[in-house]
Amino acid sequence: MDKSRRMQVLLASFFIPLNLFQINMQKIYKLVLAMLCGAFPFMVSAQQTIENIKINQFGYRPTDTKVAVIANPQEGVNSDENYVPSSTLEIRETSSGNVVFSGTPTMWNNGDTHDQSGDKVWWLDFSSVTAPGNYRVYDAESNKRSFAFTVDEDIYSHVLKHAVRAFYYQRCGTPKLATYAGQWNDETTCHIHNSQDLASRLVTAKNDAATEKELSGGWHDAGDYNKYVNFTYNTMHSLLFAYQQNPSVFLDNYNIPESGNGVPDVLDEIKWELDWLLKMQLEDGQVLSKVAVTEFQAASPPSSDASPRYYGEASASATRTFASIMAHAANLYKDQAQLSNYADTLLSAAELSWNWLEENPGYSNYQNTGFSSANPEVDEYNQMARQIGAAAMLFAATGKEKYKTFFEENYQNTHAFEWSYWYPYENTIQDIMLYYSSLENASTEVKQAIIASFDNSFKNHNADLLTAVNQQEDAYRAFLKEQDYVWSSNKEKADVGSIFYNAALYLNDQSTDQYESAAEDYLHFLLGVNPFSWCFMSNMDDLGAEKSIAEIYHNWFSDGTDYDNAHTSPLGPAPGILSGGANLYYVPDGAYTGPTLEPPLNQPVQKRYRDWNTSWPENSWEITEPAIYYQASLVQLLSKFASDKLPENLVTNTDKKMDENRNLLVYPNPMESGKFYIDVPNGIHIQELQLIDSTGKTIWQQEVKSTELRLNVAIDSPLPRGVYMLHATTQRGSIFKAKIWWR
Repeated sequence: MDKSRRMQVLLASFFIPLNLFQINMQKIYKLVLAMLCGAFPFMVSAQQTIENIKINQFGYRPTDTKVAVIANPQEGVNSDENYVPSSTLEIRETSSGNVVFSGTPTMWNNGDTHDQSGDKVWWLDFSSVTAPGNYRVYDAESNKRSFAFTVDEDIYSHVLKHAVRAFYYQRCGTPKLATYAGQWNDETTCHIHNSQDLASRLVTAKNDAATEKELSGGWHDAGDYNKYVNFTYNTMHSLLFAYQQNPSVFLDNYNIPESGNGVPDVLDEIKWELDWLLKMQLEDGQVLSKVAVTEFQAASPPSSDASPRYYGEASASATRTFASIMAHAANLYKDQAQLSNYADTLLSAAELSWNWLEENPGYSNYQNTGFSSANPEVDEYNQMARQIGAAAMLFAATGKEKYKTFFEENYQNTHAFEWSYWYPYENTIQDIMLYYSSLENASTEVKQAIIASFDNSFKNHNADLLTAVNQQEDAYRAFLKEQDYVWSSNKEKADVGSIFYNAALYLNDQSTDQYESAAEDYLHFLLGVNPFSWCFMSNMDDLGAEKSIAEIYHNWFSDGTDYDNAHTSPLGPAPGILSGGANLYYVPDGAYTGPTLEPPLNQPVQKRYRDWNTSWPENSWEITEPAIYYQASLVQLLSKFASDKLPENLVTNTDKKMDENRNLLVYPNPMESGKFYIDVPNGIHIQELQLIDSTGKTIWQQEVKSTELRLNVAIDSPLPRGVYMLHATTQRGSIFKAKIWWR
């Protein structure tokens, strides 16, 4: 770790008061570092790391197109962070400082200010850097440099792992044990208190014990703990398509309870939700709508939430959603030897729901009576689209003619055909239609019509896709039109990326490399190449990023809890969770009377983001709340570029760049006594432990002779309340670290 970064970590860990959550942490660092630089110039390194040079903070694969985006902000909250790049920029190895590339940045759009970001922008293409290693972009003339990044074939595999693991933290009806959840454990099962999911009652018959149903399990939907069938539609299909299109990249070692069982962990995680969905199906095939609290009750952690939870009545929309998901899953799970019987169960459930729909062909109009939480009902068009998709998936799973007939008689009633317009807001039915075009027994003319429609919209009719890329509409290389920066814009970014990848997969032309590169640009935006240089996955600074979001709106990781902020709270939120993204339409509640929230207000659209989680009346959920469907879209896009193995020497913080450096897992943390244990990575032998206080002084150390994978540690002397760094030195001299909070 270089000295300036070390000072930043110390400042964030020890000196930033808790009442400064909403102040821009980067500006605090710069202010205090500037003061320290005057008094102690030896403490700050010669090169200044700046955020104006934007890179994917995890890195790039050797053969990827690699473009750094350099910004000189003209408008918005960071307009004082001026920087004009020198005529020559370099790529240097972080360890040796050797220059491996030099080139001239190219000005975007002849120097115009980019409307959506308020920045003047240059691009530096360094695609010729292909040797695996750790690098930075350097401006030698001004002694400025970018965040560090890695070039490696497996660079996305551990990012994908943490994106999938985020679903484990959303599990309902199970303890999140420290063995699997690390510091973000909740070791008591959630939502099994009285009048909760083990004996949930119909919301319109709260006093009728005869309506009780066992509806435990599944995933919490978003920042709340509710569970909705219809909201699983995009979620489950995105995850299933991610596995279906690239199964080899999903491994069986993500450290969830099912790891090592011979089934890829993503399928184990999907099964957790499938098991709950099966409970929501009634005997006649109808499917219940939701399980939720009546208002907005919640508590942190989830196991402490004792509010009664009820279920909503069955709906035709939920039944259509269910049939589509179950058929898709059945077709994949049948190939898992130990889950073939389970696949039969899924398929039978899907056909039972389909049969109910045949007998009851109308549309539902679920009113959400009894609930203040979201109404999951969808309109008649979307109900029909889901049934069209269910028919496609049932035909793929069974080969039955009736499903083929239904699909082929109705697929042109989708917007993709009615409008000749393929776009990210209907990604699931579009994915299903493209999949149908690959089925051997589907009608040739139907398959050709699907591909022709997609080809025309992608290349011509929807100017927001290939046309926008070819015309370089977005200085940050991941175009959405301004009005599409809505609540969930990060999901839309990921879904557009997947559309480009589908073009590479399904369109038989000579531009496959261009389409894949464009798809990856949308991923780069989410992982650092954006106006604020955010990695939009939570708390990843010790897992490869250097500026990941520190807060998300989530009832577990909420404002004022130990999980509030990754820099100023004992724990911060769990890692790897995608936030909602910039939102053009965000406004606080009318009851808000505080200072103007800038950002996100009064900013160019790509800067309408704020890293905070304050609830009503600031309503941060419109920007930073995660959701399982956002997360699934991220997994779907990441899976296109991951490899079939995890990196052997994972760099856990790109500014440290130590081959073996990993974070220690320490439990309990926070701690109230000096007794704790450490999980040691396999194959690593710890030789010495040191505890370091906020001044950098070693206040305790101990020689370690054990080679066990779990070390029991006891510090006899009581310590003042605060944050400390635990260092563990290996036999090879590498240092593992953990930040611990002493209560």
